[in-house]
Amino acid sequence: MNTHTEPSFRESVELMFNRAVSLMDLPPGLENKIRVCNATYTVRFGVRLRGQIHTFTGYRAVHSEHMEPVKGGIRFAPNVHQDEVEALAALMTFKCALVETPFGGSKGGLCIDPREWDEHELEQITRRFAYELAKRDLIHPSQNVPAPDMGTGEREMAWIADQYARMNTTDINARACVTGKPLNAGGIAGRVEATGRGVQYALQEFFRYPEDIAIAGLDGTLEGKRVIVQGLGNVGYHASKFLSEEDGAKIVGIIERDGALTSDTGLNVEAVHDWIAEHGGVKGCPEGQYVEDGASILEAPCDILIPAALEGVINLSNADRIQAPLIIEAANGPITAGGDEVLRKKGCVIIPDLYANAGGVTVSYFEWVKNLSHIRFGRMGKRQEEAQHHLLINELERLSADKQLGWELSPDFKARFLRGAGEIELVRSGLDDTMRTAYQAMRAVWHARDDVEDLRIAAYLVSIDRIASSYRAKGL
Repeated sequence: MNTHTEPSFRESVELMFNRAVSLMDLPPGLENKIRVCNATYTVRFGVRLRGQIHTFTGYRAVHSEHMEPVKGGIRFAPNVHQDEVEALAALMTFKCALVETPFGGSKGGLCIDPREWDEHELEQITRRFAYELAKRDLIHPSQNVPAPDMGTGEREMAWIADQYARMNTTDINARACVTGKPLNAGGIAGRVEATGRGVQYALQEFFRYPEDIAIAGLDGTLEGKRVIVQGLGNVGYHASKFLSEEDGAKIVGIIERDGALTSDTGLNVEAVHDWIAEHGGVKGCPEGQYVEDGASILEAPCDILIPAALEGVINLSNADRIQAPLIIEAANGPITAGGDEVLRKKGCVIIPDLYANAGGVTVSYFEWVKNLSHIRFGRMGKRQEEAQHHLLINELERLSADKQLGWELSPDFKARFLRGAGEIELVRSGLDDTMRTAYQAMRAVWHARDDVEDLRIAAYLVSIDRIASSYRAKGL
């Protein structure tokens, strides 16, 4: 790979931003205000572990406070650095604006390999990191609300929430200081699946427009489409599971860190996921054919490619060999700016990360609202909705009996119709609506302007315009 011509992740985000802004008429001062990262806090703290003091380095970047609180995940990874955290914070700003969640963008990271520490050690490290951030209001329900990211999950969020509550014993909204918590600690149904579910809804919406499908050189529906997924973590697993089980897509390739599995007839996602959980990789898995050089499968023929793991996996070294006509970025920044240009020239349609993986922050928003309202969604209305449906069904059945019409409702209709919407149904409904309206806003710009070649620039244009409006409303 030629490192001289390949921009870093942060430079990639900057380049995309520049491409979009060049098509807008923003005053230079406002353009720069939206571009720059407001603040980055670097913390180095010590924790006594295994008989000695270990020093850890962590970051929290706040990119834009055009709306507050600011929102963004915390990742635990050995290669976390300031540039990456600031680039991810910028992406969060644009992502929140695109899907209309009322947050600014932020991101955090801790330089640590979680696999090197026991659970109780990780808890001590996480709590100390949370303490350092919370005492500077970098964790706060109304100022800065973290969420899980690479290397973190429900467990870490529960520790952070508890640490914040210990420090703020009279804050009635303490649970809203972080999202992605377990259900029993103030979490929300559907948060774990949210990003993968959002990828599914994004593809469903794309396939509602024959014009857009044709631009990608495809036709028909998701049924039978051949999909290759790179990374079967939380996002890749849920996206491929829902697409195969609910939309009839065929997962013909799964790429993991130790190789890949392929099958023309489609892989059983659940079986592969279970195997990885037990063995740590795909090698030896009885599902499909094993390919040692996993990266080569990115270039295999398919209809839809879903990079769902790391940044920069599609770059100048392999972009020209990618055969997928449609790529949906389930990870953050899986295609570098250089790779993006090569693919665009080939006519490949890319559904950008800015939009495609916004399911996580959308459902995080629902969780935050739930925590602030102190009531789970559906609690007030579910039974009333069921009673109304019962009333209708009973009346129909009475009419049929009275007039001897012999009507019979299909067996599963009654069970499905009579069930009121609980939290999970309402969360999915809200997420589906969010993904639809965001896609419609993007495609309107994509199709209305000759100077907008792709969905990524359309997404940036929609986002930047909304952020600019927020700043203007503040009197900036």
